[in-house]
Amino acid sequence: MKGSRILLVDDEVVFTNNMSKLLKSRGYRVGAVNSGDAAIRELQNQDFDVVVLDLKMPGMDGISTLKEIKRLDLFTQTLILTGHGSIDSALEAVKLGAYDYLTKPCEIDELVEKIEGAWQKKDSEVKEEMQENVQKIIESPHSVFDLYPKGKDKKK
Repeated sequence: MKGSRILLVDDEVVFTNNMSKLLKSRGYRVGAVNSGDAAIRELQNQDFDVVVLDLKMPGMDGISTLKEIKRLDLFTQTLILTGHGSIDSALEAVKLGAYDYLTKPCEIDELVEKIEGAWQKKDSEVKEEMQENVQKIIESPHSVFDLYPKGKDKKK
């Protein structure tokens, strides 16, 4: 959805710069970082709807970054970008919870289509959790205190 917040994570600076410009011209709000570590820091400081994540990066690779994103339990969807030689890794990422994957190089229209699908999945998951919480409160009004235990500020 236009206006969605997208985080591009790729060690190729030229790629992130060009893709940022293309996505911004289509109405997305885009952040870009060039490592898995930087992505985790960015995700801890800001909410993003979709993360577009390269698998092959020095340092924290895409699989490790995806595992950390899942561990943080954020309301975001991850879309994997991969070179032709790492389709097996992309499939592994999908098994770990990534929304889908694209091979590089990819066309902007194809990327936008996948981002839209990831955003829709994220939106439906947010609505589902909200409905579950409303149902818990209806069934037991005191349960509202159980959703966020004292001292625990869970970011989603």
